Amino acid sequence: MKYKNIIFDLDGTLWDSTTSIAENWNEVLARHNLLERPLVALDMHPYMGLLIGDVLKTIFPEITEEFIQKIIAEIIDNERKVLHKNGGTLYENVQKTLEELAENHNLYIVSNALDGYIQAFVEYFNFQELFKDFESHGATGKNKAENIQLLMARNHLKPTETVYVGDTQTDYHSAKENDLDFIFCAYGFGELDENLETLRISNFADLLQI
Repeated sequence: MKYKNIIFDLDGTLWDSTTSIAENWNEVLARHNLLERPLVALDMHPYMGLLIGDVLKTIFPEITEEFIQKIIAEIIDNERKVLHKNGGTLYENVQKTLEELAENHNLYIVSNALDGYIQAFVEYFNFQELFKDFESHGATGKNKAENIQLLMARNHLKPTETVYVGDTQTDYHSAKENDLDFIFCAYGFGELDENLETLRISNFADLLQI
């Protein structure tokens, strides 16, 4: 199958920014005396790709919704500054592969990230010319499947010409809700039911062979 349009997840698919994210969360949570110990990158791995409000409710079930919203606002305010300073780590062969794919494909990003997160990724690596458009939960308040639908409608993308690339079960189901084929990144943070029939890659450069 050859695709004209490729929509990517971000965390666990294109890069690993958990060190920067942990630093940001440490700064914010320390202000409110919510840390028993500083978070490290590994602590963030189980939560990558999830909605930040759901993550905070899981970690701190005793705090109020109002307090959660206050913490989210502070994390958002601080996140772009930390990401611009420290960035994240691209997975192996990502830059070279994206540049090659962009020569004859339209590239997009849809992520559950906070507003400004995708922009920070694009700006940190100077990828402005590679991606046609992007969408995030932080910008719209919508879930991933809805944001994929929104981006596809905005750019007039046909499902038969489009594929979604991600690293979680949620990514798979979000793609299928939009009648898209899915490519699973086995090197990422998430897992996928082994019984599901879908394309799987162990290195980002494998996309060039599909």
